[in-house]
Amino acid sequence: MTSKNLNWKNRKTVYKLRPFLLQSACKEALWGGQKLKEHFGKQADLDNIAESWECSTHPEGPSTVTTGEHKGMLLTEVLQKYPEYLGTHPRSKGELPILVKFIDARQKLSVQVHPDDEYAKLYERGQLGKTEMWYVLEADKDAELIYGFYSDMDSVAVRQSLAQGTIEKYLQKLKVQQDDVFYIPAGTVHGIGAGNLIVEVQESSNLTYRLYDYDRVDKAGQKRELHLEKALAVADLKGKAAPRQPLRVLRYTPGSATEFLCRCKYFQVERLLLNTEGKSKLAELYTGSSSFQALLCLDGEGYILTEDKEKLAYSKGNCIFIPANTGKLQLCGRSQFLKISC
Repeated sequence: MTSKNLNWKNRKTVYKLRPFLLQSACKEALWGGQKLKEHFGKQADLDNIAESWECSTHPEGPSTVTTGEHKGMLLTEVLQKYPEYLGTHPRSKGELPILVKFIDARQKLSVQVHPDDEYAKLYERGQLGKTEMWYVLEADKDAELIYGFYSDMDSVAVRQSLAQGTIEKYLQKLKVQQDDVFYIPAGTVHGIGAGNLIVEVQESSNLTYRLYDYDRVDKAGQKRELHLEKALAVADLKGKAAPRQPLRVLRYTPGSATEFLCRCKYFQVERLLLNTEGKSKLAELYTGSSSFQALLCLDGEGYILTEDKEKLAYSKGNCIFIPANTGKLQLCGRSQFLKISC
């Protein structure tokens, strides 16, 4: 079976599998900034863009296809019509299992925690929990993030520290720099500090339980809702060792190099460095039957060449969806991607 003439069972038409670009769904928040507009060309009639959901079928922010035969359709609609685009991986059965987003934290986010799948299924109407990974694109000189507690806590101690306004002294704060990677399993108390621009790869979920929000108010002068009981029900309150950056080894192929950033049961993330300038041979990328791939362009520009010589141009800030079974593609340009799959 090749990507040129895939005739799927029970389909009357023959179609070719091709990658296509996605348009993000943008979100405003009191902590958001302007970097996604200025650095990545995101457009939205919002005072700020705190998040742009780049590859998403979540009902609160689905992506839209902007190229090819599915142009103008929501990614949700495309995958409902062609579920085989997701691949055969068990986590891809029936729906896109991941959500990829940019986050611009001009101010610090709330201290929060996410439930796991089991809790979400029981208490959140069958939704998915939220395990996530962060890749730091930019970080101000003193940028930090919160990762659990310095030492063991219990619910009584957490409640008392919140009442007394002393919770921050128990939270483990880590210095952050460009190119850092952090894996945040469900149940980890965490927070993104001011001055961070990151990519987040996560389960397809928007379940967040705020534990503490620095007593801030929104545009209406109201404090944002906290979710103390749910947060304490799912949070890991034991002290955590500061996470170490993983050993990363570049694997070179003609015109490109890749390195693993994160692999867990929910997703796999690699960084792909492309440079075919002055080279006679283009770089190659293969998408098999097990999973789709999402390519998020972090820098540079170029094009993807299909087996039948069709070109798909991309540039910094674009997200490219590649259906499972697309086969061999060629990449041309000088750019950097995150490559996400199941």
